[in-house]
Amino acid sequence: MNDTRALYIEQRVANESRSALVAYLLWFFLGFFGVHRFYLGRWVSGLLMLVLFGIGSALTVLLVGYLPLAFVALWWALDALLIPGMIASDNAWLRLRLMQGYDA
Repeated sequence: MNDTRALYIEQRVANESRSALVAYLLWFFLGFFGVHRFYLGRWVSGLLMLVLFGIGSALTVLLVGYLPLAFVALWWALDALLIPGMIASDNAWLRLRLMQGYDA
C-alpha cells in the first residue's frame, strides 16, 4: 500500500469516526435509555437497555422493578469504561474494510 492510499484510509477513518465527546454526553444525559449505544451502532444492546429501563420503571410500583433498574444502572456505569473501546473497535473495523478495498 502506498502512502497516498494510507493517508486516504486514515482520513476516512478520522472523518467517519464516532465522537467520544458526543458519546459521553449521550451516556451522561440519556444513558439509562441506551441512547449512547444507539449512537455507537450497538442497536440490539441499546434496545435491550431501553426495554429493561421501561420494564423496571413500570414495575417499581410493585417493588420488583428495582432489580432491572439496578441492572441498567450497573450497565450504565460500566459503559463509561467501554465507550473508548467501542469507538476503537469500530475504527479498526472500518480501517480493515478500507484496506481490503471495500469502499464504505
